[in-house]
Amino acid sequence: MSADRTAPAGGAARTEPAGSTARTAAARPVAEPRRVVLTGCGALSSIGDGVAEFTEGLRAGRVGTGDISVFDTTGFPSRRGHQVNGFDAAARLHRLEPERTGRATQFAAAAARMALDDAGLDEEWLRARRGTVVVGTTDGEVGELDLLTESALALGLAAFTGASLSRTATGGLALGVVRELGLSDVEPSTVATACAAGNYAIGAGFDAIRAGRAEWALVGGADALNRKTFAGFARLGLIAPDECRPFDTDRMGLLTGEGAGLLLLESEESARARGAEVYAEVLGYGINCDASHPTAPERDSVARCIRLALENASVKPEEVDLISAHGTGTPTNDTTEIAAIREVYGDRPPRTVGVKAMIGHTMGAASALGAIASALAIRHGFVPPTANHRTTDPDCPVDVVPNASVPADVRIVQNNGLAFGGNNAVVLLGRHDSPRGEYAR
Repeated sequence: MSADRTAPAGGAARTEPAGSTARTAAARPVAEPRRVVLTGCGALSSIGDGVAEFTEGLRAGRVGTGDISVFDTTGFPSRRGHQVNGFDAAARLHRLEPERTGRATQFAAAAARMALDDAGLDEEWLRARRGTVVVGTTDGEVGELDLLTESALALGLAAFTGASLSRTATGGLALGVVRELGLSDVEPSTVATACAAGNYAIGAGFDAIRAGRAEWALVGGADALNRKTFAGFARLGLIAPDECRPFDTDRMGLLTGEGAGLLLLESEESARARGAEVYAEVLGYGINCDASHPTAPERDSVARCIRLALENASVKPEEVDLISAHGTGTPTNDTTEIAAIREVYGDRPPRTVGVKAMIGHTMGAASALGAIASALAIRHGFVPPTANHRTTDPDCPVDVVPNASVPADVRIVQNNGLAFGGNNAVVLLGRHDSPRGEYAR
């Protein structure tokens, strides 16, 4: 079973049926699809909170690994992970009540407010325009369900209070953003396509603005560390004992993480009108699902998704400067992903980096934070490194930019998101300095 998707390629001439009273009988072209730009970034991660700290962490190759403290890791083979430390929900949030809101929703709302501030906008600007909020996630508020289960075992039915139940709703991630910013004329969606969900959300926002259904979009992903997911990966034998080492001969798995990445998208016309600084343009995306295996990626399907994204973005493979890989550090993912990349790009693929070595696998936030890292690479002219690297696996023959960032003229970046169940999503971001279609060097 296979399903492929890209956004519509563009407007086409259309005529009304004879005798139509809705419009004149003369043919009128459909308005050209609008260009979509990224003007605000909100990041919460183990290497920094806010776009400035996140940028600094990427440049420095900072690794955010530490002992997990948000749940009891007793009995597990490892206690290592990537936790957002020092997060004060009460200080970050203006409207949401932390005691009634789950940790992942708090992350999403805080990152959305960061993105809004970073874009130089306020809530009134959003409220005056039709918008969309799409938040991707793997686990939603499973961590809150873990806590509720513990309480229920100790207290029985008394544990099921209104406050405790309100913290567990997965749909609350997008609704939490809406409530935190006091929005009303908005379409909120929570997308649960696992580790590709952040890219799914970006694609949805891109479509809405491009087609004129929304004037702005807050999109991305959020997840919080929880025992259920940690236990699942541990039982699969995929938790690394020390560090995540994507594409390394000695890689032994991933490290679970948490955080959020929210991106403020708007039309190019809107950004120009208000003199906004632009991080990057969203050029296009591709989505597909092979559904061939619950956990193992499928090379041809990943390659097909990359081609869909390139086609949708009107980008040639030779124009891509950098790939922000899914790069989990697991043996199967890394070799399959690189094989798919080389199937599309041939023997000389672009530099291919795995930022999960620094920030861990943040699940639904992973490709959203990857997209922010990609946009920062474009704007600031550097390639973030693949940290913790020792020796590149011969089965992963790419330049992984080991351990130290490098300055580079980065014009177009491909951001990969590959999820369990064969859900693949690839987003293309480009430097916003030339008319559409003039990205060739």
